[in-house]
Amino acid sequence: MQGLVVTFFIISFASFCSCNRILKHNPKTTIFSVMDYGAVGDGVTDDSKAFGKAWGDACEKSDSIGTIEVPQGKTFMLKPLKFTGPCKFSSINFKVEGNIVAPSSTDAWTNDDDKSKWLEFVSIYGLIFNGGGQINGHGSVWWESCHALSFNKCNNLQLSDTQHLDSAKGNISISGSNNVKVSNLTITAPQDSKNTDGIDISDSNYVVIDHSTIATGDDCIALGSGTSNINITNITCGPGHGIRYIQNTLLSVRFHKIDEIIHRKNIYHFLSLFCCDHVFSIGSLGRGGVYATVENGSGLEISGVTYKDVKGTSASEIAINLDCNSSEGCHDIIMDDINLTSHTSSSQATASCINANGEGISVSPKVPCLAKKTPTPY
Repeated sequence: MQGLVVTFFIISFASFCSCNRILKHNPKTTIFSVMDYGAVGDGVTDDSKAFGKAWGDACEKSDSIGTIEVPQGKTFMLKPLKFTGPCKFSSINFKVEGNIVAPSSTDAWTNDDDKSKWLEFVSIYGLIFNGGGQINGHGSVWWESCHALSFNKCNNLQLSDTQHLDSAKGNISISGSNNVKVSNLTITAPQDSKNTDGIDISDSNYVVIDHSTIATGDDCIALGSGTSNINITNITCGPGHGIRYIQNTLLSVRFHKIDEIIHRKNIYHFLSLFCCDHVFSIGSLGRGGVYATVENGSGLEISGVTYKDVKGTSASEIAINLDCNSSEGCHDIIMDDINLTSHTSSSQATASCINANGEGISVSPKVPCLAKKTPTPY
């Protein structure tokens, strides 16, 4: 796999807690330290039960904001955990100032555990996940196993200021969530690690991803079925596969029957890219390339995507790859002021285009399916 360095500037749009376990309390915040629930924090002892108990108490407390405190200077080994809501707090803060590490073996997953997840947050309104600490998935010994962090049905979600290292598969998965803000994350995995997407998003609306660095073995950001109104800005991506739209009806049977536009109003603005593997990739799910998987004329459509002011180099010959399904395709793709060259002097950057249309304004390499348009003078 060839390297990828991309800088994006994109604009678009259980029981109640006892008093001795509360470190601080004021009208705005109640803090629940995992240390007060028996956590050891030596990186070896299983601290899962302590985290589960702290979450249970915090979720049941009915004050305005509750904070789960994971203290600095400690390393907590956690087996698979599911943090569920809804919670009584108007907002709950999972504050990771220390380090959280995964088990070193898949033996920690029992038959009752979801093998595709390690730490999962479900049905929590107003969840804030931050703190400056590190989440280490120990993925090098078990690539392709599970997502490190999964957020499902978490509206008004905020993720910020944490480091994510060596996920076993995808680092962060966000699904079924609206009004999401992701900022100031650092996500890293070896360039040759398999399927270690930085952030996967599906069935979610109004998502902002801002000021983050993602360097993994697969997509920096993957936008799956049911996503709309995505705003991605100030992202440094590389190595990896960049930002990818995925059309794959096999993700959910219900998508076989819809015919509305599911990707819309996404604008990619001010991009600076270096040594990229497929700088732009709109297509179907697949590693090492994109393959059409939409069956029986299923109605999945990507529309209204704009790339503007893009300069950089491509590590692969095909710098721009638009590969859309034959039944619905991709429409109204706009590329404005694009200049991509090959990373090597012996080859020339090219573009591939299947079942897509739109407009191209000062685009190099030329995209055959985009109608040429004269730039508007300032």
